[in-house]
Amino acid sequence: MINNQLLHPESIVIIGGSNNKHKPGGAIVRNILQGGYKGVLRIVNPKEDEVQGIKAFNDCKVLPPTDLAILVVAAKYCPEYVEYLASEKGVKAFIIISAGFGEETKEGAEMENQILASCEKYGCALIGPNCIGLMNSWYHGVFTKPIPQLRTNGVDFISSSGATAVFILESAVSKGLPFNSVWSVGNAKQINVEEVLQYMDETFDPERDSHIKLLYIENVSDPDKLLFHASSLIRKGCRIAAIKSGSSESGSRAASSHTGAIASSDSAVEALLRKAGIVRCFSREELTTVGCIFTLPKFSGKSFAIVTHAGGPGVMLTDALAKGGLQVPKLEGPLVEELKAQLFPGAAVSNPIDILATGTPEHLGIAIDYCEKKFDNIDAIFVIFGSPGLVQLYEAYDVLHKKILECKKPIFPILPSMNTAGPEVAEFLAKGHVNFADEVTVANCLVRVMNTPNPAPSELELYGVDVIKIRDIISGIKESGYLPPHLVREIFSCAGIPTVPECVSADKDELLAFAEKVGYPVVAKVVGPVHKSDVGGVSLNIRTKEHLDMEIERLMQIPDATAVMVQKMIKGTELFIGAKYEPRFGHIVLCGLGGIFVEVLKDVSSGLAPLSVSEAESMIHSLRGYKIIKGTRGQKGINEHKYMEIIVRLSTILRFATEIKEMDINPLLADADNVIAVDARIRVEK
Repeated sequence: MINNQLLHPESIVIIGGSNNKHKPGGAIVRNILQGGYKGVLRIVNPKEDEVQGIKAFNDCKVLPPTDLAILVVAAKYCPEYVEYLASEKGVKAFIIISAGFGEETKEGAEMENQILASCEKYGCALIGPNCIGLMNSWYHGVFTKPIPQLRTNGVDFISSSGATAVFILESAVSKGLPFNSVWSVGNAKQINVEEVLQYMDETFDPERDSHIKLLYIENVSDPDKLLFHASSLIRKGCRIAAIKSGSSESGSRAASSHTGAIASSDSAVEALLRKAGIVRCFSREELTTVGCIFTLPKFSGKSFAIVTHAGGPGVMLTDALAKGGLQVPKLEGPLVEELKAQLFPGAAVSNPIDILATGTPEHLGIAIDYCEKKFDNIDAIFVIFGSPGLVQLYEAYDVLHKKILECKKPIFPILPSMNTAGPEVAEFLAKGHVNFADEVTVANCLVRVMNTPNPAPSELELYGVDVIKIRDIISGIKESGYLPPHLVREIFSCAGIPTVPECVSADKDELLAFAEKVGYPVVAKVVGPVHKSDVGGVSLNIRTKEHLDMEIERLMQIPDATAVMVQKMIKGTELFIGAKYEPRFGHIVLCGLGGIFVEVLKDVSSGLAPLSVSEAESMIHSLRGYKIIKGTRGQKGINEHKYMEIIVRLSTILRFATEIKEMDINPLLADADNVIAVDARIRVEK
């Protein structure tokens, strides 16, 4: 519950404010005072008559009615303070800085519950406990530093962790990234990351509010809420990046399918963020770098010019962009020669444009102008400009400042000399610009931004899937476990997923007759054991009746064998699709190349069901092995459209059959014409 008393309080009381600025209670008073808070600031401290020039109240009972209370006292006192202030002093918002609650003990968790009950009873907003506070342009309600630039076109930053928020702010301030608000939700007893996003979405004003949101998330408590409101904000013109910590898992989980072994809660997070259109980051530097990228004008192209006076950084930047699929096109022709004639002898202009270490501010401006006005194949410009300490860079950075304002093409300033040219960089940042400092980091982050898809469509399409028949099949299943092959085929048939012709039987004559009908070669597989290959339960390229007869006999002798499956043998590129149900998130759908790519290299892409065609396309294109799917070295590619279609159809099944907990289609065999499911397993829980 976020209210105006929390965001724009006319009066604030700090319970536990002190004169010691080296403690939270003193530091938060200092920050509010230095932040120019225009309302009434009150202090409650029974041991002081005055705190940092403000008259202190010795007891809450003599306190006038107040909008917001910030508690910086021992945890054990907080429930009583909240109840009294809410019931007797009309306080409608609380920020509890104090630690020692549910993050530490069961008793602490009970105190949190008491505080929440009081807030709910009196309609109060609650931030924390165990947080650094809340800061916006109205008041600096935090006890930490740094305090970044705060302006309405800055970033809205929401963090689960207070300490991490501080370190992210450190990284951001050094880059010149401005902020609009900073939210530290701590234990998030009432207001969590999703609640803040919801408020920002429901109250969004495109003329007034920030269009950039950065998130640090430790726990996704409500995936649906995060997906809905993040997607909504992005569709309204916002850009969002997030770190979700805890991406690794210690220990292994037993799983009976490839998907069960590969998929994890982090797979679900990855799928959720992609579906929402959120750029995922994995470090503080990545998050703040992406935030800086968001401050620059949007552009759609993938071709970059690099203007530098240092060859090495230009080459490293070129390499990083190229590895990410972006282009640094070679510049040639009369215009290039024209530019070269205006620079010092020895300058390179083919791209990167190296104006040499002796290049002047004027040369820098000329090179930028050519990229902006004359090179039509350039979409954006990187400028790398530092100093070995021989000259000052004020003039050069002033040229860069003016060009950033003039040019329609985005300019990415990379100013690496943050020590040697510290004053010059500071002056450049003070003019409202950002600085990326490291060329490889910004290239990698830009690739991540450009590869993040738009939010998925909110409308659900059935794509011809017979939902009613699938529900009838699922409802008719009485026990948990893996479905028999005939039910798998029935479900796939209802969904329009093509399967290879097959016969499942314990009757040898029936199997031999089927093989004669479809023609040799065929494949024989044991039915019963889950992992057929591990028990020698697969026999390929059977070309004669006699050979098939022998294999049927052998396969039926395998422990737990109940039947044999005979299939027409087909050839093609092996693909993989899997799905796993993850609590709270729903079904994660994985896709990739089959065989070694999924088993060893784990080259898979994840999506959250249900999926649209555009989501399936993005998943396929993000695979490291996509070149094989597309076709390489004279080999034809597969029918990509049909692969997408099967992914979408499978995800639609899952939307209406939540009893399915794991599913593998491995392999699908694909060529330029068809994509056919050869082997599949579906596990249900009833």
